Amino acid sequence: MLLAASEALAAQVTPENLEKGMIYPPFSSIRKISAHIAANVAAKAYGLGLATRRPRPENLEKYAESCMYSPVYRSYQ
Repeated sequence: MLLAASEALAAQVTPENLEKGMIYPPFSSIRKISAHIAANVAAKAYGLGLATRRPRPENLEKYAESCMYSPVYRSYQ
């Protein structure tokens, strides 16, 4: 699963990123990238029969996004 995560992260680095000397995708896309990595790791877990969430979500990336914490703070001004 660590290999699946590493490969998913590497796949997010675009040729434009590499031209700029970046070896990781930009931090501004962290939520999208994290969902992509989580979906790949989940797919590997399902493939190995290790996943416990049944039935398997139809779209693992959308499911990962739905599980993410979104910090929304109330304004007290």
